[in-house]
Amino acid sequence: MPITVLLVDDEPLVRAGLRAVLDAQPDIEVVGEAADGAAVIPLVRSLRPDVVAMDVRMPLMDGIEATEAVLRTVQDPPKIVVVTTFENDEYVYGALRAGADGFLLKRARPAEIVNAVRLVAEGDSLLFPAAVRRLAASYGRGSGGAAARTALERARLTEREAEVLRLMARGLTNAEIAARLVVGTETVKSHVSAVLAKLGARDRTQAVIAAYESGFVSPG
Repeated sequence: MPITVLLVDDEPLVRAGLRAVLDAQPDIEVVGEAADGAAVIPLVRSLRPDVVAMDVRMPLMDGIEATEAVLRTVQDPPKIVVVTTFENDEYVYGALRAGADGFLLKRARPAEIVNAVRLVAEGDSLLFPAAVRRLAASYGRGSGGAAARTALERARLTEREAEVLRLMARGLTNAEIAARLVVGTETVKSHVSAVLAKLGARDRTQAVIAAYESGFVSPG
């Protein structure tokens, strides 16, 4: 079965470009398009896409609101990748905190776009460590740092789980973490699942955001 994708962007040319890139892949199929976040929920419910490529700035409902709405109201929601023009954008950080699985720049090369869709569909997050550090440094200080610190303290992560969280915050995939720790990928997946459960995080992106906001990992 191909990975199904819903494109959400108020610029027709952007949607057309993304569709051309993704539909050219044998394992990816674009199943729908929307020009605003307000149209996302009914389309997600009817089309059941695996991945939503979500513009962050739209006129009626932006990507943050749409992401929150999908995750709050849709059972078994799709993965969400925020597509943005500027990586150092408070909207991007807001979308990540809301539960987006990562972000992708509109100027990304076709191969990077395809890899992003495949990566999040498989359950990994799409994080760029340097960019996330900048976002956390710019917007994370007043965005729930005390709550994040409390969550980390209560989580009581084991030494190995803490190590996995630090590597997640550096943007490493499960396979890369496994190679770094010289363990199997399934072992890493188990550690990641434990970290998410202990932190009460929906996915690894939210866990990484919590790691930065709590000071567990330093943006600097």
